[in-house]
Amino acid sequence: MGEILSIIGKVLTLVGALGLFLYGMKLMSEALQKVAGSKMRQILAAMTNSRIKGVFTGILITTTIQSSSATTVMIVSFVNAGLLSLIASVGVIMGANIGTTITAWIIALLGFKVSLSFLSLPLIGISFPLFFSKNSTTKSWGEFIIGFAILFIGLQFLKESVPDINGNPEALNFLASFTDLGFLSTLIFIGVGTLLTIIIQSSSATMALTLVMCYNGLIPFELAAAMVLGENIGTTITANIAAIVANVSAKRTARAHLIFNIFGVVWMVAFFHYFLMGIDMFVQQKHGVSLLKTDLSQSDFDSVKGVYPIGLAVFHTSFNVINTLILIGFAPLIAKVATRMVPDKGEDDEEFRLKYINSGIFSTSELATLQAQKEILNFGLRIQKMYSFIQSILDDPKSKKYYKLLSKVEKYEQITDNLEQEIAEYLTKISEGEISHVSSIKIRAMLKIIDDMESVGDSIYQLSKVIDNMKQMKLEFTKNQLVSLASMAEIINSAFVVMNKNIEEDFSSMEVEHANSIEVMINNKRNELRQQHIEDLKAKKYKHKVGSIYSDMFSINEKIGDYIINVSEAIYEYQQSK
Repeated sequence: MGEILSIIGKVLTLVGALGLFLYGMKLMSEALQKVAGSKMRQILAAMTNSRIKGVFTGILITTTIQSSSATTVMIVSFVNAGLLSLIASVGVIMGANIGTTITAWIIALLGFKVSLSFLSLPLIGISFPLFFSKNSTTKSWGEFIIGFAILFIGLQFLKESVPDINGNPEALNFLASFTDLGFLSTLIFIGVGTLLTIIIQSSSATMALTLVMCYNGLIPFELAAAMVLGENIGTTITANIAAIVANVSAKRTARAHLIFNIFGVVWMVAFFHYFLMGIDMFVQQKHGVSLLKTDLSQSDFDSVKGVYPIGLAVFHTSFNVINTLILIGFAPLIAKVATRMVPDKGEDDEEFRLKYINSGIFSTSELATLQAQKEILNFGLRIQKMYSFIQSILDDPKSKKYYKLLSKVEKYEQITDNLEQEIAEYLTKISEGEISHVSSIKIRAMLKIIDDMESVGDSIYQLSKVIDNMKQMKLEFTKNQLVSLASMAEIINSAFVVMNKNIEEDFSSMEVEHANSIEVMINNKRNELRQQHIEDLKAKKYKHKVGSIYSDMFSINEKIGDYIINVSEAIYEYQQSK
């Protein structure tokens, strides 16, 4: 019984040490993302289809925020929003794989060569006051230093809790049964590395565990390298999980990550022995130690074991760099295979991307404004379609599609935010060049239009939240309320049609009277519903809570009508002032 408790205690200590390391890594990564995250997103948003540029972007971002998982999830979200193409995302993922190897170097050089655990508490003492700063950047730096300190405390505990060959011969005997199977051992430890990374959801934590096991002599260098290969497969799971609720393009990006890493492991397994011999020769030249020599005495092993983590870091980096150099030319093929793996499934999987604007150099400012106008029309059609989801949600809130539609409204709201930002940046870039007076006025009108359109997206999302809150409270509209809201929605839809027609007419002609008449109809309908609502409340035809939600619904609809007429008015003002 005592022996079982001792084993349980050791396992929990190991898990706790790993948890502490992981928490430190998470705290450090999240703090860095707060400090540099917006810049990282700007860099990603500015990405073109240049694969080389994509690789360096991936390296830069992952090295900065110290998390390849965060980078790949960010890539998936950008592809989901249509701000990054599939081929460009493949390049960024390749770079992220290289960038994540920096973590292994930090651990190998600072965690084993230099023991920073004794500095950890003083570092926490220094950074703790920063943690309470009102300045968000200062606070984030405090969190980063605390995370850095906790990471090395966790690493120290990990080194102490992982059995070593000297004090735990039974552990060595257990592992020996798996280490003497030749090529099968390599496959087993690739599987172990993959499984551990999937469970822990952090290749950095699994890498730290692999480095410690090799450092303590539990597994030979060759099988530690095999675990590193497994970690490269396991780390792709995070992006694939993130892509489950994303659109077809984001799913393809996640699959491309999986294809890239698995193919890399496959070719590496074929040349594994020769590659390790090359790494061994390199390390022998630099440190005078053979990583593949297994018949070392305990004293000899203790004197050279610090080189093993460095050898693994060299292996990890060289593998990912060579894999990228081999496969970067095949990015279109990887994208094609990923497309085959995730075929289009119709409307639900449509791609959300800028159709007419690209980040390349435009030929003339006049042509660029035409491209922006086409993109704005696409924006208008998008929010019109987004609004149609609300009526579907209202018509049958008990259907299986209900939560799917709610999710689509939320996704569209994010897309409208991104569209507004991207088009605004593009228009600002145009205005910095040599443009005519008329184009300058047109750009100002366009900026106002996309601002109002983004507000429409926000209001539609607000409608979905109001409906969902009602569903959570298990309340329902009366038949008359549903009919009234449907009649208002019909008028709003006609307003959308006129708005998009006015945008499509190249800002040269518009139905201003028609647009204004519809706006009057929306206001009159709102007043009619408000008056009827007051009378119905007095007659106690429905509960006050239902009445409050109903009032929010027609008020938000009226607000949407205001934003829509603002678009037509902006076009009219442009016509009058040019």
